Amino acid sequence: MSRVVRADAASVSSATFAPLENPTFRAVWLFAQVSSLGWLFQSVAVSWLMATISTSDVMVALVQASTTLPVFLLSIFAGAIADNFSRRHVMAIGWCVIALSSIMLTALVALGYFNPWMILAFSCLAGCGAAFTDPAWHASVGDILRKREVPAAVTLISVGYNAMRSIGPALGGVIVASFGPLTAFALATLTYFAMLWAIGVCKWSGRSSPLPREPLTTAIHDGARFTALSGEIKAAIARGTLFGLTSISILALLPLVARDQLGGGPIVYGVLMAGFGAGALCAGISNNALRRALSQERLTTLACISCAACCLALAFTPSIVVATIALTLGGAGWVVTWTGLDVSVQLSSPRWVVGRTLSIYSALASGGIAAGSWLWGVVAENYSLTLALESSAGALLLVAATGLLLPIRQWKESDQDSLGFETPQLALDLKSRSGPIVVKIEYAIPEDKVEEFLDQMRERRRVQSRAGARHWNLQRDLQEPVHWTETFRTPTWMDYLRLNHRLTSVDKELDQRLRELHAGGLPPRTRLAIERPTGATRSRQASFSGGDRVQAQATREPRAGSAPSNRVCHQVWKRSDVWSLSRRLTRRAPNRAAYAADGTALRRSSLPRSPSTLGQEEANGIDRPALSS
Repeated sequence: MSRVVRADAASVSSATFAPLENPTFRAVWLFAQVSSLGWLFQSVAVSWLMATISTSDVMVALVQASTTLPVFLLSIFAGAIADNFSRRHVMAIGWCVIALSSIMLTALVALGYFNPWMILAFSCLAGCGAAFTDPAWHASVGDILRKREVPAAVTLISVGYNAMRSIGPALGGVIVASFGPLTAFALATLTYFAMLWAIGVCKWSGRSSPLPREPLTTAIHDGARFTALSGEIKAAIARGTLFGLTSISILALLPLVARDQLGGGPIVYGVLMAGFGAGALCAGISNNALRRALSQERLTTLACISCAACCLALAFTPSIVVATIALTLGGAGWVVTWTGLDVSVQLSSPRWVVGRTLSIYSALASGGIAAGSWLWGVVAENYSLTLALESSAGALLLVAATGLLLPIRQWKESDQDSLGFETPQLALDLKSRSGPIVVKIEYAIPEDKVEEFLDQMRERRRVQSRAGARHWNLQRDLQEPVHWTETFRTPTWMDYLRLNHRLTSVDKELDQRLRELHAGGLPPRTRLAIERPTGATRSRQASFSGGDRVQAQATREPRAGSAPSNRVCHQVWKRSDVWSLSRRLTRRAPNRAAYAADGTALRRSSLPRSPSTLGQEEANGIDRPALSS
């Protein structure tokens, strides 16, 4: 078993520094490290400034929450925007917001006009910019590099940031101690402008879609649905949220450890942060070797245990040396966990939705970090710093045990790019907003293959529902049990086209397996129908008596070896049914439009009228043209 795990890990791993051979990734990555150094300068300055002007432990801990809470609130919107617009432009806008917050902090400190709440406000503004830059940057990795290079690239991003973390806080502490917070804020601003210059010079583009952009609310809904139906992504999000909630105590309470327990100043705080960053750097460089030796689940469990050990050491030691060594262990566990979860989400997401899944993951993980910063700060202020760290260590051990319920599956390299789709020929000229669309696929399955067919259909339901299918169900003919019908709906014709454009080559392999189970020389028949519960009213030339509905249909029989044929159906109901249903719908939605048989909207005057209204119009001599069926 271990050999299989190691082989799977090796298949998705490449040399740690191989992605740097790509000039675009190399340039953006290098300037990202420069801007990360500036971010750390700013973080050290803000944290120490807050510790010196505020006596509240909660306010000190909220510095971490002020930059992570906006990520929790805005990331899902940023992910939807990143999937619909240029990710490079989204990154640029985010860095502009971060630069603006740094400029304002620099100006306020220079003027001496600041207080704890103003510091938190502009830290929150920087977090708003980070909410847009992080999902766009991580999603761009798959646009710039090949799929098999993504794990190494994600590791490089984490290694680079933690390499800066190993020197940034110490250097920032020296700058704050020697020159004051103003110099740290000014240097941070310059690094942000350097990152903006790199984004402007380096150009890359995502994979374009032939379909128009999705509305923002629809994009968010589709991303949330895909995430909810993906077991691998849900497990990574849950583990990341819990890990962020429990492990953030190390960083959130570190200024208090340096000030109260070790009796140091900003230089001691910088040295402790350097120890944390050094451990993260070593773990990042050896990440590929660790993945080949152990499964990702086991690595995540060991990382949680190492962070718990770090918390316990910080709770009891009065020695700077011991605290630094403990933080080295904590930094290693920190980077191993976040890198593994990030790659798990990336490799489980197709390109059309990767920005949204990453943003949901980032939002909930950041929400856990923000909640943990506040929680451990409250415990430290109301009880003691030692109790807060001890409680955090115990909670981390419980998070390590959640692997029994929410395991992280081993990474697999697969083609997640969307395939092309040829729009079927229709007898009606549908508009993009025409709908709902009903899709029925008919199979003939021999009795001896029913169990295998049902197994494939369970996976089929998950695949179709993730891509946008609604009300999916499977039916068996009672009179001819060999016949099975797969049925699902999409709200509009455009949603049906999006669904098919989202399917990947892995999803198409499932179609091939179903065709192999299908009996007969012809492929499974696909029928397309458009629902019209508020269909056309009775015309003067042809009226329908009784309560039965009439179905007009155009059917095209499939030829051997051809693509599945289409059948377009339209239902016409009697006038009383249409009027009754129209009254109910117009009471709920007065602006709801009626549609003709070809899916186009009708004028308001063409909507069904009540019998009393019709009688009044005839008495007044009003003659309205009736709709033709």
